[in-house]
Amino acid sequence: MACGFRRSIACQLSRVLDLPPENLIKSISAVPISRKEEVADFQLSVDSLLENNNDHSRPDTQVQARKLAEKLKCDSVVSEISTGQGTVNFKINRELLTKTVLQQVIKDGSKYGLKSELFSGLPQKKIVVEFSSPNIAKKFHVGHLRSTIIGNFIANLKEALGHQVTRINYLGDWGMQFGLLGTGFQLFGYEEKLQSSPLQHLFERLGVHFDEYSGESFYREKSQEVLKLLDSKGLLQKTIKGTAIVDLSGNGDPSSICTLMRSDGTSLYATRDLAAAIDRMDKYNFDTMIYVTDKGQKKHFQQVFQMLQIMGYDWAERCQHVPFGVVQGMKTRKGDVTFLEDVLNEIRLRMLQNMASLKTTKVLENPQETAERVGLAALIIQDFKGLLLSDYQFSWDRVFQSRGDTGVFLQYTHARLHSLEETFGCGYLYDFNTACLQEPQSVSILQHLLRFDEVLYRSSQDLQPRHIVSYLLTLSHLAGMAHKTLYVKDSPPEVAGARLHLFRAVRSVLANGMKLLGITPVCRM
Repeated sequence: MACGFRRSIACQLSRVLDLPPENLIKSISAVPISRKEEVADFQLSVDSLLENNNDHSRPDTQVQARKLAEKLKCDSVVSEISTGQGTVNFKINRELLTKTVLQQVIKDGSKYGLKSELFSGLPQKKIVVEFSSPNIAKKFHVGHLRSTIIGNFIANLKEALGHQVTRINYLGDWGMQFGLLGTGFQLFGYEEKLQSSPLQHLFERLGVHFDEYSGESFYREKSQEVLKLLDSKGLLQKTIKGTAIVDLSGNGDPSSICTLMRSDGTSLYATRDLAAAIDRMDKYNFDTMIYVTDKGQKKHFQQVFQMLQIMGYDWAERCQHVPFGVVQGMKTRKGDVTFLEDVLNEIRLRMLQNMASLKTTKVLENPQETAERVGLAALIIQDFKGLLLSDYQFSWDRVFQSRGDTGVFLQYTHARLHSLEETFGCGYLYDFNTACLQEPQSVSILQHLLRFDEVLYRSSQDLQPRHIVSYLLTLSHLAGMAHKTLYVKDSPPEVAGARLHLFRAVRSVLANGMKLLGITPVCRM
């Protein structure tokens, strides 16, 4: 993908540089669009070619870029080659760009961007993601909302890339043993408690599902086996108070001591997490296991992973903690928000009020459902705009703005583009004139669509949703500007068809990205 353009450029570069194309593909990046001037479509950073050069007298990158550009030639794909600050820039043949990108979006559908050469050779892995993890015996805290939406995003992304993902909700102690697997579960009388909970309601809006529910009670017996194993290896120490500890430093450093058993013989969180990790490796033989919790548990997981290592489990290095920051200032009209049901109620109420005040709001079959989906989109985008590790100040007013970089704006853009398709029909999808899409606004959208695979690749590397969020917001702004000037109504049929094709591609990619983030796109609002 990037519709094969990146590979075509890499093949020409490989002949000049005497390097395999595969070594060059990830060094060729799509150029971010500029509102001020038309930019090239791809660029090669000369620095990336010199990274392995240990010679401190590295040649001037500007000179190197110019020398390399002189050896390259335009062809049926590349119409122009230029140089920038240490880069060689490539402009794709405009009609080829238009035709290839739009056809690829329609052909690949929900897989657009995921079939890219950036992901070629990616081994398919077994991945376990543990997220949400509330205590069923208590009301659901808003902290579980962050774990739920972040974990859902990571699982969605991994699944989209073709990995085999197991989603686990590790529930806090219910005071009795239970087991729950897939859809055919038995919760020994607790089904109603789960089904009637606001968290379950959130799962059904968001489309969140779990392959396994397990809990601390489930690992009580197995925790004793963990303690016996640690004791047999001479790692478990008894204190004067009767507790059992492991000294991870080996020299009595208090900050490296982990308590695994109370004086009454009962196990603690760390012991049960060790038992759960061992059990999951036996059950799933995972390549990666990801825990999604707040950053306050960073030390806890460091110690758990370290203990697995000293117990002889080399696979401990496959375990990963994805920490997130704290949301500050989340208040309803009644005061501080503590529980999830307060958040859901507030979302629904505020969004219904916002929709009622908008002149553009259409008559909806289910305004409550639409309000909830738009409201949750607003909440998710607010949450995902920055680094997950960062704390952020919550603002209801900012979250629900219909203009600007918000989830409401994304939903509004999607609904407006869907309305355009409904109004003018879809007979244009397979045949259009590329010459009708050469305006600067059209080209900017096409260039941005070209970058989607790179954005997905970046998020797959660091598990940060902000790259996708930023991309979708820019796409929506571009679509908004184009909608004002690239009229469909009253345009000649050939022009109208081409523009509808462009807007359809935007809506498709927008929907794809939103679904990865855990947002259900609305078609009316």
